[in-house]
Amino acid sequence: MSPKPEFDRYAQKYSELLQVPLRHGFVRDEKFYHARKWILMADFLGRHMPRRNDLAWLDVGCGKGELLNYGRSHFGRVAGCDLSREMVREASGLEVHLQEAPAVLPFAAASFDFVTAVCVYHHVEEPNRIPLTREIQRILRPAGVFCMIEHNPFNPVTRLIVKQCPVDVDAHLLTAVSARRYARAAGLNPMETQYFLYLPEKHYARIPWMERSLKHVPLGGQYAIFAQKGFNERGTA
Repeated sequence: MSPKPEFDRYAQKYSELLQVPLRHGFVRDEKFYHARKWILMADFLGRHMPRRNDLAWLDVGCGKGELLNYGRSHFGRVAGCDLSREMVREASGLEVHLQEAPAVLPFAAASFDFVTAVCVYHHVEEPNRIPLTREIQRILRPAGVFCMIEHNPFNPVTRLIVKQCPVDVDAHLLTAVSARRYARAAGLNPMETQYFLYLPEKHYARIPWMERSLKHVPLGGQYAIFAQKGFNERGTA
């Protein structure tokens, strides 16, 4: 979540700027990265929040809304927010709001059951990471779940891709341990951590069970943490 002008400049050519040869060689279609994240989330939700038709999902730092489009039919409401005015304009057909400040979300307390932040925190400056997580805790309903997905700094290929990618020029990668620490500091209870993106798209399509078997090995290209708000906690305005 970089300063607004930076991602405003990226908005028109965002997909093109992601075409780092090493990253692009991992997949046949860039949509795989969004689809893979939704597969991981859907698996978690199927085990913990199976009845979602009346639930609300917010994607923080949603960009053009690519991920929201994968899961929109599974929720009663889907919404997004982003610091970039140009990215928000590109997210057509979705409820997407401009986020005016890095650690302030434009929603009322206890508005959402599920909140995601996908590859957002490595753009957030360290002093804003816990305040942003507290904002997420505020807008979650009791028993709601926060999912943070981030690049894994222990994966050397990931580090190389991030170094080569223009949109990650300001990136400061964080470990899953740090992600769970932010969640706890904000009053959220970590539930589980999964590592993924071990296999290129063509191999994942044939043997997805292989990647699932490695989900607890901290070497995947990315990781996801899931953390829950307490049943008795309410957000404050």
